[in-house]
Amino acid sequence: MKITSWSLLVTLLLVAHSAAQTASQTTAPTFEVASVKPNKGDGPTETGVQPGGRVTMINIPLRLLIRSAYQVQDEQIVDAPGWISAEHFDVIAKAAGDVTPPTPGNPGLVQSMMRSLLAERFKLAVHREMREFPAYALELVRRDGRLGPQLHPSTVDCTAIAAARGRGGSQPTGSGIDRPQCGIRAAGGQMMAGGIPLSQLATLLSSMVQRVVIDKTGLTGNFDFDLRWTPDRTPQGASGIPATAPIDPNAPSIFTALQEQLRLRLESAKSPVEVLVIDHVERPAPD
Repeated sequence: MKITSWSLLVTLLLVAHSAAQTASQTTAPTFEVASVKPNKGDGPTETGVQPGGRVTMINIPLRLLIRSAYQVQDEQIVDAPGWISAEHFDVIAKAAGDVTPPTPGNPGLVQSMMRSLLAERFKLAVHREMREFPAYALELVRRDGRLGPQLHPSTVDCTAIAAARGRGGSQPTGSGIDRPQCGIRAAGGQMMAGGIPLSQLATLLSSMVQRVVIDKTGLTGNFDFDLRWTPDRTPQGASGIPATAPIDPNAPSIFTALQEQLRLRLESAKSPVEVLVIDHVERPAPD
């Protein structure tokens, strides 16, 4: 499965949740082999998960790899040098067995293998602690819990679909502009999602509003939604590449769009937030 920069943000935030072989409880799981090289070109950003356990990430900043591996929002990574955002890398790795393609909201073994790779190749050392940050709470607008016209509970079993893909089964059909069955397409001032928990929406909103967003909706399960708004600034993909989708200048702000289209709102708050502190990181030695 090959994924372009159109859905890169989502793909890396939702990277696969399991592999065929179970890792030892006493040893951190690792990829069988892995290559890490600087990417100084201006080519497209791509990620992919293929049968046989091959994971490919091309033209990716280290900051995004850390976000994916530790399942944190951008604002939760603190005390990091600037180069982890500015410099891009190619990572090609292979797990011991088949890797299940991305399933929204289900981090797991691949994240653990990515953490091992980051520690080995980038000498990454981190710890978690609580810090008080300005934040937004994602809440329901209506007390009766009624959802907006563009937000609906999902009826698709994304776990079963991902397992079928991992076994070489057929992939869901649809054009590049359709709402995905399981995952998110986000670019410009539009976001289309299928089968994701609202905690993932909170994570994506964090990148747009430049604050940690905490899911306080109380809603469980997965949802489908379509959201359109006018960004306050030129939107950037997760890799720092400007989004290419057209922007509707007449669309509402992200705050208004959430309320009108999804019946959700962002309430400003100051809250203790768990952050990922970067204690040490180095550029990788050449392969």
